[in-house]
Amino acid sequence: MKSPISNEPMLVLELAGIEIDYCPLTNGIWLDAGELEALYEDKKAAEDLLASFKSEEGNREKKIRCPICNKKMEKVLIQTRVVIDRCSRGHGLWFDEGELLQVLEMEPGEGEGKVSGLLKEMFNHQLKK
Repeated sequence: MKSPISNEPMLVLELAGIEIDYCPLTNGIWLDAGELEALYEDKKAAEDLLASFKSEEGNREKKIRCPICNKKMEKVLIQTRVVIDRCSRGHGLWFDEGELLQVLEMEPGEGEGKVSGLLKEMFNHQLKK
């Protein structure tokens, strides 16, 4: 699969038993449909997260194309904090550098989640403050 940003092939990495597509040039991550929910340790938290997605009609960021269907993706605001790209046909989600970590750290509970820790270790990401 090619990166929707760099148009270069992405690497397939395993994160907590789930294969994710990673662009080493942009540090972006593609999650196929259902993979974000699978990364969450708490099913209720995953459902709440998905319910918080709101379409960002007025967003001025350049729309990128889905790496599966090649249609322009929509901008989606998550819990009023992070804007990501979502395929309107349901193929998956694109996270620019650091965005997936920001989203996973929204999970309620004490301490850092296992997947957030893996992301930090794998990509040496820090939350943008």
